[in-house]
Amino acid sequence: MFKKLKEDIEVIFEQDPAARSYMEVILTYSGLHAIWSHRLAHALYKRRFFFLARLISQISRFFTGIEIHPGARIGRRLFIDHGMGVVIGETCEIGDNVTIYQGVTLGGTGKEKGKRHPTVKDNALIATGAKVLGSITIGENSKVGGGSVVLKDVPPNSTVVGVPGRVVMQDGVKVKKDLNHSDLPDPIADRFKTLEDEIVSLHRELAELKEERSKVNANSNL
Repeated sequence: MFKKLKEDIEVIFEQDPAARSYMEVILTYSGLHAIWSHRLAHALYKRRFFFLARLISQISRFFTGIEIHPGARIGRRLFIDHGMGVVIGETCEIGDNVTIYQGVTLGGTGKEKGKRHPTVKDNALIATGAKVLGSITIGENSKVGGGSVVLKDVPPNSTVVGVPGRVVMQDGVKVKKDLNHSDLPDPIADRFKTLEDEIVSLHRELAELKEERSKVNANSNL
């Protein structure tokens, strides 16, 4: 147990250049507090003390802004940087040496039962504001870009970005050309184009009707 606690502190010094002393880390790092609270809550959860486990997790949420369900399984050396707004669901499984930034959700889609939260493999990184939803797997050494919404499995050694998330790098090779923002669909412009086409069509029909009426008037005057 003490070995794990020491590892939790050491990973902060490795990942955060702002960390200056053990005392500062132990007393002021909310991510560390949330992880330690979770270790206690999870131990109680496994022994079926569900209410006490949830109580500890909710107290931790109140003080840290990080919500980790006591049923979630977390590996060694998890680093939660800043952490405010992080949510980790009940059936989530997190491997070793994983990094999670603020605003990340490892949640469900609301459609599944049983295993309904993500599995994050070793050495993965989930960037700020990313949403990883459903019973999917983020492969080893993979990265999820900030603000991405991931709904499908991510292969190992990959980088995922976008909404919905798509793999743009795998094994150091670009998978797909980055999306050119000038090529993004513009529904407003498309609608204006449709209206313009309709107006042109109406003008053409009106001109034809005027021409037919002129012919009728000309014939009636003969």
